[in-house]
Amino acid sequence: MTEIVDAAERENDGGQARELSVRLTVPEMDCPSCAQKVDKSLQRVDGITDTALQPTTGTATVTYDSDRAAEADVIAAIEGAGYDVVGGEDGADEESADGMEIAPPSEIWTSSRAIKTWIGAGFVVLGLLFEFVLAGQNPEVATLLGYSLTLADGLFLVAIAISGYPVVRGGYYSARNLSLDIDLLMGTAIIAATGIGYFVEAATLAVLFSIAELLEDYAMDRARNSLRELMELSPDEATVRRNGDEVTVPAEDVEVGETVIVRPGDKIPLDGSVVDGESAVDESPITGESVPVDKSVGEEVYAGSINEEGYLEVEVTSTAGDSTLSRIIEMVQGAQEKKTEKEQFVDRFSGYYTPAVVVLAILTAAVPPLALGWPWQTWFIRGLTLLVIACPCAFVISTPVSVVSGITSAAKNGVLIKGGNHLEAMGEVDAIAMDKTGTLTRGELSVTDIIPFGNHSESDVLRYGAGVEQRSEHPIAEAVLARADEDDVTHLPTPTDFESLTGKGIRATIDGETYFVGKPALFEELGFDVPQARRATDGGAVLEDVAADSGLEAQESEYADHVLAGLEEEGRTVVLVGTETDVVGAIAIADEVRSTSQRTVERLHELGVDRVVMLTGDNEGTAQAIAEQVGVDEYRAELLPDQKVEAIDELRDEYGDIAMVGDGVNDAPALATATVGVAMGAAGTDTALETADIALMGDDLSKLPYLYALSNKANGVIRENIWVSLGAKALLAVGVPLGYVSVALAVVVGDMGMSLGVTGNALRLSRIQPEIFNTE
Repeated sequence: MTEIVDAAERENDGGQARELSVRLTVPEMDCPSCAQKVDKSLQRVDGITDTALQPTTGTATVTYDSDRAAEADVIAAIEGAGYDVVGGEDGADEESADGMEIAPPSEIWTSSRAIKTWIGAGFVVLGLLFEFVLAGQNPEVATLLGYSLTLADGLFLVAIAISGYPVVRGGYYSARNLSLDIDLLMGTAIIAATGIGYFVEAATLAVLFSIAELLEDYAMDRARNSLRELMELSPDEATVRRNGDEVTVPAEDVEVGETVIVRPGDKIPLDGSVVDGESAVDESPITGESVPVDKSVGEEVYAGSINEEGYLEVEVTSTAGDSTLSRIIEMVQGAQEKKTEKEQFVDRFSGYYTPAVVVLAILTAAVPPLALGWPWQTWFIRGLTLLVIACPCAFVISTPVSVVSGITSAAKNGVLIKGGNHLEAMGEVDAIAMDKTGTLTRGELSVTDIIPFGNHSESDVLRYGAGVEQRSEHPIAEAVLARADEDDVTHLPTPTDFESLTGKGIRATIDGETYFVGKPALFEELGFDVPQARRATDGGAVLEDVAADSGLEAQESEYADHVLAGLEEEGRTVVLVGTETDVVGAIAIADEVRSTSQRTVERLHELGVDRVVMLTGDNEGTAQAIAEQVGVDEYRAELLPDQKVEAIDELRDEYGDIAMVGDGVNDAPALATATVGVAMGAAGTDTALETADIALMGDDLSKLPYLYALSNKANGVIRENIWVSLGAKALLAVGVPLGYVSVALAVVVGDMGMSLGVTGNALRLSRIQPEIFNTE
């Protein structure tokens, strides 16, 4: 299958050069050495400027200068490396709904390669029968170059021709592309063994290796299945209302602004907003949330989620290729390009390992007979065996299959990891920093208390506070305006000369006088005496001087002090309303702590995270109250955005690698500074999806321990795969000169067995599921 995914014109020195990018499906390109062979072949084509080869999806994205090359040249180069391109040029103008492609499922056990393998295996069995069991019925049937050939030899030669042809063919393309890979090694071994009359060994090697290749194809196909399942979440069709009629059309043909009809049990085809109807929607494919979410008019829905019971009409807000689900799929596939440190190590090591073992194989076959006069046949077979062991297949695929398994498993559970490097890094963090608002708390602020000072009333506090906040987009402003509306405070004054004072508050002119709404620190700058002890030690003790300046009697001042102290001790945020000379009053804002926050922190500690730290711009009293409630190890309060960045740097110096969890927008600088940035509630939020390394698609903090456990386990699986595959190869290599390892054992254990083993081990990651916290 082929698809034009990008077309752009870029100006070069000589004029306009038109560059095209084409994505091709190459199912048989299923290992790094395969991709290397394809890459070398593509590099020889004049006009190709960039290639992105993904063995785990079986796709190749190639960018070329259309004035110097054509898509046919790209396809010819890939086929010149020995791999078929599915679909060909006929599909060049077809675009999938989500713009993504993956190799289709393979009929592995009934493929042409499989049929040749089974036929070859049959001839090998017959040959062995006549060679060792029915030796008396094994007559000479021909003479070749002076050598007599028995019936068994003939059967072995047929097996070599049938099962060995695909191997030798692959070896030819490897030699042509100067790629020292398993096809070249195995092909050479089969030809060499056949050439000197070792027909049993050559036939056995051809059949066993072909079976090993089929099993590896099966294992890779299983790994690709997790990606296919992700892609299949997006519906192909949508029911749209056009000109008063309901028509069913391909999802990619629906335009923004059209209305789609979603009946009970249907998948929602595109991102949109509900314009009619009510229903519970299963958003688990996007957010990982297992409980259906009630949706009504005005609320967002996502492509791929399932309408449980009601009738919905949805106004489309993004095309199929731009939906949240499509971006998830695209980022999951793109994540494979960001290699982990271990994967980079494997690539470097394999570049030395294979040539070294090939040299050792040649020396093993030649030195003992030449130098010591030992039997040629014995040492030649041992040299062939080392050639088999020289291929680092299992070693090379050990990391990519683990990364793919981990990332796709996470995506199905509502966690988007944007690179194997981030998966690895998250599992190695020593501390986790969390924002308070919207992370540990729900981020849904509401006014809980209004405290007027002096001769002012609650209505005055709300009137001036809401009046100034009309121009603000801060969550506190929404809470104050909502309370003013609830209390029927009408005819709010119109503010002018509005200004936001970053991290401190806001100011505006009302009726010719400048009013301020903000933290106590803002009023300190205005000249009011707000003791530091109020926030640093007493958790809210006081405003005595402010109260006195506002005309409060001593008894009233003590009362205000007591009330405000209590509010902050309970974790509420207090903002003051006033002018440069008078404080009208105070407004207390509360943000409910998430029911899962405490258990999340506990679970992170259980999993081995050394330190959990809360970073917040809120006051000391509120921060202390929230910190005690959720159980973090430490907190840092009253931080401006740049101070959060400084805090991340300090924590990294103190504890090592650190992850930062925030909302992906306000905390963007801190997210970027941390070793790993994790955004909360990223579904439908472009900024969070783009800025964070990892995104928790749902608004669910309990996914954080799952993310850490998955990443930590993935690192363990990768280490196991690397060292077990290396260890097995080393043991086999040591056993070959001693005569303990045969060609068959080298193929079955060193190639087939280890490849299946590392793939099966990697697929265990898909069994890790988020813990459902009991928060009752």
